[in-house]
Amino acid sequence: MKPMLPTLTFELTPNPDWLYEVKYDGFRAILNWDKSGITLTSRNDKPLLPQFPEIKDFLESLEEQFRPFLPLRLDGELVLLENRYKANFSGIQVRGRLKAAKKIAEQAAKSPCRLMVFDILVLAGKPLNSKKFDKRKDELQKLFMNVGLPIEADPYNENLLQFVEAHNDFTTLWENVVLYDGEGIIAKHKNSLWEEGRRSIQWLKYKNWKYVSCFITSYEKANGYFSVGVYKEGKIHGFGQVLFGFKPDEKHALQSTIKQNMVSEDHQFLYVEPAICLEVKYLELYENQLREPHFHRFRFDITPNECTYDQFMFKQKNLPEDLDITHPDKPLWKNHDIQKADFILYLREISPYMLPFLKNRILTVIRYPHGMFGVPFYQKNCPDYAPDFVQTYRDEGIDYIVCNNLKTLIWLGNQLAIEYHLPFQTIHSQGASEIVIDLDPPSKDEFHLAVKAALFIKEVLDQLNLIGFVKTSGNKGLQIYLPLPEDVFSFDDTRLFTSFIADYLISKDPDSFTIERMKKNRGNRLYVDYVQHSEGKTIVAPYSMRGNEHAGVATPLFWEEVNDKLNPVQFNMENALNRIRKQGDPFKNYFKTKSVQNFAQVLDVLKAKK
Repeated sequence: MKPMLPTLTFELTPNPDWLYEVKYDGFRAILNWDKSGITLTSRNDKPLLPQFPEIKDFLESLEEQFRPFLPLRLDGELVLLENRYKANFSGIQVRGRLKAAKKIAEQAAKSPCRLMVFDILVLAGKPLNSKKFDKRKDELQKLFMNVGLPIEADPYNENLLQFVEAHNDFTTLWENVVLYDGEGIIAKHKNSLWEEGRRSIQWLKYKNWKYVSCFITSYEKANGYFSVGVYKEGKIHGFGQVLFGFKPDEKHALQSTIKQNMVSEDHQFLYVEPAICLEVKYLELYENQLREPHFHRFRFDITPNECTYDQFMFKQKNLPEDLDITHPDKPLWKNHDIQKADFILYLREISPYMLPFLKNRILTVIRYPHGMFGVPFYQKNCPDYAPDFVQTYRDEGIDYIVCNNLKTLIWLGNQLAIEYHLPFQTIHSQGASEIVIDLDPPSKDEFHLAVKAALFIKEVLDQLNLIGFVKTSGNKGLQIYLPLPEDVFSFDDTRLFTSFIADYLISKDPDSFTIERMKKNRGNRLYVDYVQHSEGKTIVAPYSMRGNEHAGVATPLFWEEVNDKLNPVQFNMENALNRIRKQGDPFKNYFKTKSVQNFAQVLDVLKAKK
């Protein structure tokens, strides 16, 4: 059957009569499950299960749970899920072209695709397409709950059938789509019916366009396409053609200008020197071609020399448009090929995972205006030249920066704020928002002491039914986090626990651990600084880079990684991103843990023993 399709729109006004879903980029698919078996068909009615057998295998493993709801028909998108808001389009295209059964099976096991379900058309043999959309959505959510499937997208969840949530709040959803570099949003009227094969204005697709400033290099005579490109290392670098978006008079004027100024011609193209600059919006770069390019506007204010591959790469990452990145080619490290542009792009890529920890916290940064080639300095006060969008919070006479959005983070990156240090509470907290235990060995050579301490602490946490998270410091140590509910526990309360942990470590191995504050008296023992966890003190933020010789990153870890093979130097800018892409974020459940942390009971015991 032919699916119902949304209509593309370039303007979308939030409306209480509409619901909003993430638009995932993959293969539209209709799932049928009845007595004859399971089928999954594309929008062109082609079978998809031979290419994606993992979907059928997963469903058959849940046949008993689904049996009461058969026959069943679901509408969704088959995707290679990258994060909650984005699917990997190029990845599923490659997967869809595989022919060899062995290769398909290998990829199905190694990197399974998921069916993101957003609508239900038949439930227990009863057609639902004539019901209103919000009612169908309720039925779909009930189905997922009844069969024990989660109702939120998760690329690291083993469930290959996942629920696409409908949101009332367009603004928050859109901010997340942009932050996570998703394709866009589908807006659906609450009263819309499911109409087979129709492209409806009751469903609207609103895309997360990227923009590139480029120039025209040729005109294709047969079909009216304009080839566009930019300069890369002094040579023209083409990346496709654009046809749509021009008004008739704009297209006619362009054709006339190209005919009058062409430098050569063949049977297919008219060629021109770079001179006409324009801005093109597109979805992404796929196989070195712009996907879905649309003309946006002419750029009479720039010259072709300003249309460069470097600025294209910045724009491709959806950096805030009105932020100018200065000196992008400035080298930052002596022993690493890291330029300022690389650091900015790292911040952009890591921002979905780093920003939740910066949110509503006063910020102390360490700036390296000359990279590692000059003298760094701490900055607490927001500088006078900071733009208006930079939020501040005054505390003890200091106007601290509060980094609550991507734009502020990129602005800080452009200021070469390399390190980000945070207090243990938000600007709204009454008391501690978490406990952080800093395990700082005397040198990198004694890093094994941090590993030993962390494993001792993990034993205690498990025995006390507490949930802890662990990360590298980015230098030579480890840091253990215990998320706490807000406005419940004071720093005096948390001090009882940190001092208990310190005493426990020393009792376990006094030759390895100490609470001696004077360095000369510590020897080669690891200093357990339980005093550091207090109001006004700070700790480096998860995923912050460090200004050290190995360009370290304060990297969240999975507990099983904390062993004798762990090496702090291996965690740097490049593999911090690769880890998330391949393994996910070890801190992804950090904030959910606040509501289930069993700290009150532990604290009662500690107070009783005091």
